[in-house]
Formats: sequence, structure tokens, C-alpha cells
Amino acid sequence: MDAIECIVTRASVRKFRTDPVPAEEIREIVRAAQWSPSFKNCQPWQVLAVSGSRKEELTTMLFGFLDQNVAPTPDLPTPREWPEPQNSRIKDMMTKRSVLAGIDLNAPESVLRSKKANFRFYGAPCGLFLMHDASLGPWSILDAGMFAQSLMLAAHARGLATVPQAFLTDYAQQIKEFFKLPATTRILLGFSLGYAADAPDEMPPRPERVPLEEVLSFVE
Repeated sequence: MDAIECIVTRASVRKFRTDPVPAEEIREIVRAAQWSPSFKNCQPWQVLAVSGSRKEELTTMLFGFLDQNVAPTPDLPTPREWPEPQNSRIKDMMTKRSVLAGIDLNAPESVLRSKKANFRFYGAPCGLFLMHDASLGPWSILDAGMFAQSLMLAAHARGLATVPQAFLTDYAQQIKEFFKLPATTRILLGFSLGYAADAPDEMPPRPERVPLEEVLSFVE
């Protein structure tokens, strides 16, 4: 597929087959993402891939924190409020998804169920964590965002599916201890990686995009 098709058809997948992803496939995806631009070519990103028994142990640990009502410890603060029009877009998406699911996705029990699905990596055989050094500033977070998009597009181009997951950063401090990562590491984002369980036409509808006129303006 060409670049435009890859961007337009990429989707966040939340239902995976259990087939393992070969390590060489993961290497190729990350190798491609390394060509993302970064401020003065600083390349601040790091990726940790987890699978097998260690992934299952991580899931068990994270479930335990939920059961014990352990307060989250994300390295990036979770947004509490959104301005307009972003707030309306979020509400609209959640309302449509609630109707589709037949339940209120904002209800506490629904949020808990969603977190557990995240912590199970939606059944994917591989989880990824995108990280960098905590001493780096906002420009490096922007760099990491470009890397994240490149990684997901590279996976899509190779027939793999992903979903970016903020919930996977909820217990960043404990995850760093679990993997024996330096305390100076900042966990930015998690991903599930694997082969989609459903064909594209069987997946839930993708969220709509706002009209181009709300995004693009010309000055001549």
C-alpha cells in the first residue's frame, strides 16, 4: 500500500489473534520507525517489547493494583478537563460507542472493565512501551509522538495491528520496577501489537474526523 492508504486505513484494533509476532517483525517495525524526525536528530525514543510469560506476569500485577484500588502513578499527568471543541468531540465519540456497546462506557464498572482489557493487551501476543529519559523536555515528547505514529504505520504496512493505550501507563512507577528500568525513565505510551482477529469490515466503525475546513486554513 502507498503512504496515503496506509495513513487513512490504519485503525486502533482491540481484538487480536493469539498468533505470536516474530521478533524479526518487531525489529523491522521499530527499525522503520527510527526514521521518524526528531529535534536536531536527538532520537530520544526507547521501545520495550514484552510477550510470553513476562507479559502474563505484568497483567497479573496490574490487575492486582486495580483490585487493591492502588492510585495510578503515570509519568505524564492524565488530562482532567478538555476545552471546546475537543470536549464535545470526546463526548460525542463516547456516546456513540456507548450506544454501540449497549452500556454506559463512562460508568465506573465500564471503566474498570476497559482498564482490565487494556492490561490484558486485548489478547495481543505482544505489548510495547514507548519511553524516553525523564530529563527531556516537551520537544522530545513531540518527537516520541511522531515515532509512535511511524511505528503504528509500519506495523499496519506489514499486516499487523496496533492500538495506542494511555491506560498502560497508569502504573508507570511499578512497571519500571517490574522491568528493572532506571528511575529516570519516563513511560510515555503503551501499545498492543499483533494480528487483528476480525477482518476490516467486521471491526467497529472508526470515529469520524471533523470537516477539513475546521482544520485547514489558507493565507495568501
